[in-house]
Amino acid sequence: MGKDRLAAFSDGVIAIIITIMVLELKIPHGADWATLRGVAPSFAAYVMSFAYVAIYWNNHHHLLHTVTRVDGLVLWANSNLLFWLSLVPAATAWLGENFLAPVPTAVYGITLLIPAVAWYGLQKAIIRTQGPQSVLAAALGRDLKGKASPVLYIAGIVLAFGVPLLSIVLYSLVAVMWLIPDRRIEKVLHEG
Repeated sequence: MGKDRLAAFSDGVIAIIITIMVLELKIPHGADWATLRGVAPSFAAYVMSFAYVAIYWNNHHHLLHTVTRVDGLVLWANSNLLFWLSLVPAATAWLGENFLAPVPTAVYGITLLIPAVAWYGLQKAIIRTQGPQSVLAAALGRDLKGKASPVLYIAGIVLAFGVPLLSIVLYSLVAVMWLIPDRRIEKVLHEG
């Protein structure tokens, strides 16, 4: 089976996730700078979450360039990823309303960690379907970014109970690491 429906469905779900997040933004009720400062935490949470969802969309687009066919395992692994990403708007809203509070900051980190684990599962499902000599298997190599990301998320989750601001910094660091779509895939595709 082809990958077009998988890509279209994923694009639609991700677009809905971003739409839900923007609808959760708090509108300032007033016309001065103090009012705007009051909604800054919600806006900061939105910006970080939008960046994360956009990073997943960009990398998902690149990932699908390595896929020649999909099977049920890949479809379910992709649905698993989308499910966990669909929780980002709720965690974003909670963090925005309670910025730097320990529990919302930790839950936000968990909400970032689980899609990362699901992403790994999707990669493994694709490699299982495409074979160990697949483009994706060759592109991943040692996958240092993929291994470092969960470690940084877990560190951020733990630090949320002592230094929540450092948690946000670690979550942002992971986003910066993945901001540019995976060049390993581009490199292998251009070589092949």
